[in-house]
Amino acid sequence: MKKSMFKLFVTVLISMMATSAVAGDKVSAYLLAPFQDVSSASKALEKANFEVLSTYESSHDGITIVFTNDELKKAASKDKRGFASVLRLLVNSDVDCKNDDLCKREDKNRVISIDNPVYFLKAFLQDDYNEGLATSITASLKSALSPKADFKLSSDALDDDDLAGYHFMMGMPYYEDMEELAEADNAKLLRAVKKYKKGKNLLFSLKVGESTLVGYALSSRTSKFVRKIGIDKAQVLPYTILITDGKAYALAPKYYLAISYPLLSMGDFMTISTVPGAIIKELKKPFKKLK
Repeated sequence: MKKSMFKLFVTVLISMMATSAVAGDKVSAYLLAPFQDVSSASKALEKANFEVLSTYESSHDGITIVFTNDELKKAASKDKRGFASVLRLLVNSDVDCKNDDLCKREDKNRVISIDNPVYFLKAFLQDDYNEGLATSITASLKSALSPKADFKLSSDALDDDDLAGYHFMMGMPYYEDMEELAEADNAKLLRAVKKYKKGKNLLFSLKVGESTLVGYALSSRTSKFVRKIGIDKAQVLPYTILITDGKAYALAPKYYLAISYPLLSMGDFMTISTVPGAIIKELKKPFKKLK
């Protein structure tokens, strides 16, 4: 009897933690937790059995921590689901939201911003989304990064029903409308990224089933777009490349940037109208000499 009561308690607790990542029928893109520096946040993640893959300077005053775990890799091992194998955490160490117009957070205290597993796994796993996985990872993140209080929810949100089929507007790409960067043997494609500029742009490579997800550093000129549309979500960088079934893919920038910045208007995106093309042009460069 005691065992069944305990199981019921755990189930209810996990459900409550998942609910805390959702506001009504809206799902927030980011979870906000009390501020901690890069070293502390990385150690907290590792203690909770997450693997830190990269700490990347995603803006002049922000660091993105890219991390994964075995559950994420297993879920993302299905066909073209590899982008779901990582989550991101942003430490904006020098930003004071009261004084910086570019910081759009509604919370005026310094915080760290974490990808909401419910939001991004629904978007990137599509029909393979597993509610139990998302709630379990959310619970682990809360225990590691905000054990004394619930996560605060970012105002950036989308309707729950819209996430899997999201596109910014008519004529804009969906998740499945990925950009094909190159075609060759998987090993040759990965080798090309590793060799390009002596691996300067390669931040990490993660084996996900038969595929490999690559973290790629864009040039400072291209990546400065976050200064225009919000450094509080600079964890959109680094960009990733999925190598699978003899092809290298990237999420269409018009999809990826839109789902990462769900509050931006068409006018906001017009200020970075050249960026999607610039991103794809850069991501293709490592593969130019492939035959």
